Amino acid sequence: MTFPPDPLGIAFTLDGVDELTFTRILRDLMHDPAFTRPLQVQAQEPRAGQPARLTLVFTAPERERALGAMQRLKTLLLRHGVQVDSIHVPGA
Repeated sequence: MTFPPDPLGIAFTLDGVDELTFTRILRDLMHDPAFTRPLQVQAQEPRAGQPARLTLVFTAPERERALGAMQRLKTLLLRHGVQVDSIHVPGA
């Protein structure tokens, strides 16, 4: 029996993003072809005391595509006036 490769993730922490801005960012992500399968986007909305988070989830063979999506996400966030406080890229 073979198992799928372990997923990796590029995590963005978005301090200071309100719910309305976060919703607009998610709307844009859902309509952008850079974020289609096999990539996945995991979202954690902002909550009291916790910043919003977006994680691009991918498998090792999709690493190059995920890095391109990461650049696209940075552009999208800038369009919404969002400062990215931290990005964690596995293996970087």
